[in-house]
Amino acid sequence: MSSTGDGTAAGGPIPLHGRAADTPFRHPSTGPDDAVEDPSDLVGYRGPTACAAAGITYRQLDYWARTGLVEPSVRPAYGSGTQRLYSFRDVVVLKIVKRFLDTGVSLQNIRAAVQHLRTRQRADLAQMTLMSDGATVYECSSPDDVVSLLQGGQGIFGIAVGVVWRDVEDALAQLHGERVDTGETLVGHNPADELARRRNRAV
Repeated sequence: MSSTGDGTAAGGPIPLHGRAADTPFRHPSTGPDDAVEDPSDLVGYRGPTACAAAGITYRQLDYWARTGLVEPSVRPAYGSGTQRLYSFRDVVVLKIVKRFLDTGVSLQNIRAAVQHLRTRQRADLAQMTLMSDGATVYECSSPDDVVSLLQGGQGIFGIAVGVVWRDVEDALAQLHGERVDTGETLVGHNPADELARRRNRAV
């Protein structure tokens, strides 16, 4: 049994449609220690770093930000003198958008998927597969959901969100991040490292 995100339960694959513009943004859960501040709140990534980790061009990044498809949630650009700053979760979404576009999924459906991803906790994302038949994007939260779509001849392309999440973690571990509160450059930074440091200081 899975949830549609609006409090109603649903069994089987969930078709994703446009959501209200004021859908709240929630950072992913960090697991059993959710009381500890999420490292995604503490580290941001500049445009070139986000592009490298997501496998996109800077032109794509700029266009998606200007059209509101994927905007930087840490810091938007204010004029020519400022740098956009993307969260770890933003970079995951960028990579998913790139994969959908490469397979010909419509922009309308991609927007619905992006809005949906921003409302889900990390524990949900780790188990989630997004599938598309070219006309609709579906959330599948179990192997049975995936099989149901395939048997109906609908699911022709799927993205395991948890796998994309780990791919982005690996990529960012080789790149530079930036502390949101101090502006400090973090070299070869993995988003989980900041959480580990904060836990150690609390002991």
